[in-house]
Amino acid sequence: MRALQNLKILDFTTLVPGPFATMMLADMGADVLRIESPTRPDMVRAMGPYADGTSTGHATLNRNKRSIGLNLKTPEAVAIVKQLVAQYDIVIEQFRPGVMTRFGLSYEQLSEINPSIIYCSITGYGQTGPYRDRAGHDNNYLSLSGLNGYSGRQGEHTPIMGMPIADLAGGSLHGVIGILAAVNQRHISGEGQHIDISMTDAMFAMNSLFGSGYLAADEEPRAGGTHLNGGSFYDYYRTADDRYLSIGSLEPHFFQQLCDTLGDHSLLSLANVMDPETQSQLKQEIAAIIAQKDLVAWMEIFKDKDCCVEPVLSFAEACASDHIKARELIVDLKTHDNGVQQQIGSAIKLSKSAPRYDTIGAPLGQHNQQVLKDLGFDDEAIKAAKVAGAFG
Repeated sequence: MRALQNLKILDFTTLVPGPFATMMLADMGADVLRIESPTRPDMVRAMGPYADGTSTGHATLNRNKRSIGLNLKTPEAVAIVKQLVAQYDIVIEQFRPGVMTRFGLSYEQLSEINPSIIYCSITGYGQTGPYRDRAGHDNNYLSLSGLNGYSGRQGEHTPIMGMPIADLAGGSLHGVIGILAAVNQRHISGEGQHIDISMTDAMFAMNSLFGSGYLAADEEPRAGGTHLNGGSFYDYYRTADDRYLSIGSLEPHFFQQLCDTLGDHSLLSLANVMDPETQSQLKQEIAAIIAQKDLVAWMEIFKDKDCCVEPVLSFAEACASDHIKARELIVDLKTHDNGVQQQIGSAIKLSKSAPRYDTIGAPLGQHNQQVLKDLGFDDEAIKAAKVAGAFG
């Protein structure tokens, strides 16, 4: 038994936010059917690198899902979707506001067929407001949310992160939370609802820790001005071999342990003085000590110390770490030629429900025949839909 095996999801999304959300739901057992345009396939399919003839990004984000290719500009394809909606619990889509309405597939239109349908829309700016129709990407959402305004080093331009924070933390995770909340409310009321997820909204909400200071105390967060963004010794320090050590020893007992390990108790007098000059001095003194040894030496010194100090690893080094192995975060999935491909596993550990890792992301339209047969289409009906252009 898996936690979400009773949920059936129609996935109209592409790129990262929606596919990562439905990957998480599929890992927990949900039956996910991707509905993808055969004429404008998901761009991730074309993003390298490739393994087993498939984009590795697509193979991961779309694992455990079936795929049907439908041209939603044809009435025949829309009719197929409406038949599916009668059998599915959840719809998730990522078009700009109004696009699904033009297809005849809005929440209002589909809830007439299935009043219990849960319909999640993930967009950059939401279904309402002056920006609703604007195009955008991850860095735009981070910028408009105010988060980029106090990220990075003081006097330097905003850094580009290694992963799309607004897409994943904003779109994917908030989408999953919204869907599961709506599922629970449906248990109570028997009714479905529309979920409006804006990635900009989500990132604005994630300003809660430091944004609260501005709203309630008129203290605006600035780059290098908080405990966690460069305004304290909480930082990354260069080692003798040009690697980096992360030091996060904020609590007094952790900082005491840090000073003991570094062999310099004069640092104690500087730790709790939060003016920029003192913190800059503290960072310089820590940096001078860390620069004396290479990363491997510091890893050995700190391996048994309980003071929030860890090496900055490359991704390859992280994959090889004892922690990642012990937590079973690298898993094996079947490829379409019955080979094996390694992927990053689910971070959600349920004691009574193991994650599902069946197959890598499916080729576009791989399950057309199967899905239509399940809907009761015979060979003639499938042929007629194909001739009408439903499949592109």
